[in-house]
Amino acid sequence: MHFLIRSVIVIAFLFVVSSFDNRSFAQAPKAQEASADTLNPIQSLVSFATRHLHIPYRSGGSSKRGFDCSGFVRYCFNQWNIVLPHSSAAQAEHGETVALDDAKPGDLIFFKGNSTKSKRVGHVGIITEVAPGYVKFIHSAWKGGIRYDLLNAAYYSKRFVAIKRMIE
Repeated sequence: MHFLIRSVIVIAFLFVVSSFDNRSFAQAPKAQEASADTLNPIQSLVSFATRHLHIPYRSGGSSKRGFDCSGFVRYCFNQWNIVLPHSSAAQAEHGETVALDDAKPGDLIFFKGNSTKSKRVGHVGIITEVAPGYVKFIHSAWKGGIRYDLLNAAYYSKRFVAIKRMIE
C-alpha cells in the first residue's frame, strides 16, 4: 500500500515538473507581453494612469505616496518624456486647444478651482473615454485620491474650462 501511495506521489511530481519544461507553457507569458507592446502611446498613457487608481491625494504630491491633480498628470506624462510644469494653470498653457466634440483619450481636461466664478484654472485630469455627450477622466481629487469622474457631473460641468492635446 505504501508503495502505491509513493508511486502516485512520484508520478504526480514528475508530471508537475515536466509541465514547466513544456514549450507552449513557457511561451504563454511572452504572448501577453507582446500584446502590451502593441498599445499606442495614448492607450499606454491611459493604462499607466489607471494603474494608479486609489493612490491618496496629497497637496503638492508627485509620487506614489500621494498626488495632487497636476502632480499626477505630470507624473504620467513624464513616463513618455513629456515634461509639464507642476501647476494645473501652467499645464493649461501647453499643448493644442481641442474642442469638446473633438476630445480623445489622453487629452488633458481643465477646470476652474473651487469657485465657479473664477476664471483661473485650478484642476486637471486625463481623459480616458469619450462618447457623444460623455467624457470620463482620471484625476487626483481631494476626496478619493486617484479616481474617475465624468464631465457631465454637476460639479465638473460647471467648472469646465478647456481641453488640451499634448500627444498627437
